[in-house]
Amino acid sequence: MEDLTYAYWLANIKGIGTKTIHQLYKYCGSAKAVWYLSGSELRKLYGITEESAARISHSKEGWDLDQEWDRLLARGISFVSLEQQCYPRRLREIYDPPYGLYYIGQLPPDEAPSVGIVGGRACSSYGKDIAKRAGKCLAGNGVSIISGMARGIDGFGHEGALDGGGKTYAVLGCGVNVVYPPEHAELYERIVAQGGILSEYPPDMPPRPGFFPMRNRIIAGLSDLLLIIEAKEKSGSLITADCALEQGKDIYAVPGQITDPLSAGCNRLIRQGAGILLSPEELVCELHLLPEKNKLPLEKSERLVYSCLDLLPKSMEKISEETALDIATLAEILFSLEEKGLVQETWQNHYISVN
Repeated sequence: MEDLTYAYWLANIKGIGTKTIHQLYKYCGSAKAVWYLSGSELRKLYGITEESAARISHSKEGWDLDQEWDRLLARGISFVSLEQQCYPRRLREIYDPPYGLYYIGQLPPDEAPSVGIVGGRACSSYGKDIAKRAGKCLAGNGVSIISGMARGIDGFGHEGALDGGGKTYAVLGCGVNVVYPPEHAELYERIVAQGGILSEYPPDMPPRPGFFPMRNRIIAGLSDLLLIIEAKEKSGSLITADCALEQGKDIYAVPGQITDPLSAGCNRLIRQGAGILLSPEELVCELHLLPEKNKLPLEKSERLVYSCLDLLPKSMEKISEETALDIATLAEILFSLEEKGLVQETWQNHYISVN
């Protein structure tokens, strides 16, 4: 507890940026050691300016370590720093981890696999459906879903995870007690109950444009694998993808029509080597949580029909044309696949694969 009170102080020195905090932590080894440095000792540290040394010294005036810590906890907000063992392992391993994290609820567990689901704020009904299905399938198989609680794909990914009874974690570009966007108030409460809200920014901090690119590196950092759904050519989701690539993470993207601006970013990622999402279950297989599709016990005719279905609805006439099966035989096979939970009729006589 004592170490946390010092770390909380270090993370809240006004006018001191992340770079300076990391320098202090590197030189001194702990926030407690920084606290006990005199002004002259601070000024001797390489890279610490006179102004920064003065700000650090001044910050201790009127800051009661125990009282400030108790105030934070009284608001239902927790804090962890790089100095604690419970700091998320994945995040500790990235190039520029935040020194401290504020959170409400829980931190993502190190032992569970995790997938980041991000995409455009403006999304189609197709994108919404894929985000919710992916979140539900992955979370239902023990995967932590990481996202940013933004409008559109982020929010629907969280909803899917919650509907699947799994864990999901939102990384905000504002204080953890600030609900943004405000229309996600109910979603915010559900995430707190079934996961956690995280931020590197102090409580009450309003959202600012410059915070979101920084937030994206945390989403990527907490994820074993990143899934991009409906990203435009210039999208914040592509910043997250860049962060994931720099961190050595695998990226999957949902392909779309080449005439659809909402899919331009995803299609380009695929062209550059990203994996193609064929089904959420494939990602579960990628994380070694389910057997591969080709191990499913299907009859030859069932495999034939199943192999020609994907996430885009396909009519019975089209399936019949591709498989050379008559409509009556095809109807029986589709019914069998539906019974096995592998196929879903999205509207009359139009089918998609579920697994």
